[in-house]
Amino acid sequence: MKTWTKLLGIVFITFLTFGCDKEDDELVKEGPFNISELAGTWVATRANFSGSNTSIDVVGEGGNVTISIQSSGRFTMTIDAVDRPAYTVSGEMSWEKFEGQFYFAIEWDNYPGDWDTYGATLNDTVFSINGGFDSGEYDFDNDGTFEPCSISFSFTRGSTSSLL
Repeated sequence: MKTWTKLLGIVFITFLTFGCDKEDDELVKEGPFNISELAGTWVATRANFSGSNTSIDVVGEGGNVTISIQSSGRFTMTIDAVDRPAYTVSGEMSWEKFEGQFYFAIEWDNYPGDWDTYGATLNDTVFSINGGFDSGEYDFDNDGTFEPCSISFSFTRGSTSSLL
């Protein structure tokens, strides 16, 4: 029995040493587009949160969503829905490079050290982010508890004052 325990211990240590290569899973600032290209203020034309039983487009309902992005990828997003006080979320955007592929990644400040990956496109003045289930959170019933959901945003460059 001791031989099996030692053998399993060696296999486990070998896996930890060689199986978790950080170079296969790293965050970088250059990918299909450079994160620095996002620097500036963006205003949402669509801000969809979809939970298991409901969906809301904050902008479609008359609210506003803005995001201010630094060239480093640090950002602050303000969500101002019509039926509740505005709130702010923040984090950092990067590209996750994994096995030669790039995935748009966000590390939310509420979950340090853990990032989610999203579909993202940047075309001229439109920036879009789409995530699967559990890629975001929203308080659908306004009871103070945020529920997991998928998110889908489209932003255009500008400021809220230029849209009024």
